[in-house]
Amino acid sequence: MINGQIRDKEVRVIGEDGEQLGVMAARDAMKLAAEAELDLVKIAPKAQPPVCKIIDYGKYKYELARKEKEAKKKQKTVELKEVRLSPNIDTNDLNTKINNAKKFIGKGNKVKVTLRFRGREMAHVHQSRHILDDFAEQLADVATIEKPAKMEGRSMSMVLTEKR
Repeated sequence: MINGQIRDKEVRVIGEDGEQLGVMAARDAMKLAAEAELDLVKIAPKAQPPVCKIIDYGKYKYELARKEKEAKKKQKTVELKEVRLSPNIDTNDLNTKINNAKKFIGKGNKVKVTLRFRGREMAHVHQSRHILDDFAEQLADVATIEKPAKMEGRSMSMVLTEKR
């Protein structure tokens, strides 16, 4: 809330250079702001009495937007990478997939390991579970299982995350 939008009878006022001007009537505070050719901005509406500051509102909004943008820049988004396997995968192929998963986890991403079944492979689902278990065991030094292996249609999948 700024200037005329402030409807409180009394407000605690902070000057443009940060000094406390004390508790006064909202009208007097608005007069002070008008004399300085600045805006009276309500900063802490929940306080008793509400806290208002005499500042340039446009500059204040710009600073807030800049701080928000800076905070957003420092955030890291975690992606979900997928590694697909088949029940009759060879050991060298499995090692390659494990190395890829290590790279993904090293970069801070989650890895979804999917074991896809086709045709008659669906008859031997229970025998293929050890592939996912071995995969997780190989990555035990860098990753933990977030979601254990679970059947979803024609595929079995689990999610691995970076070890903390």
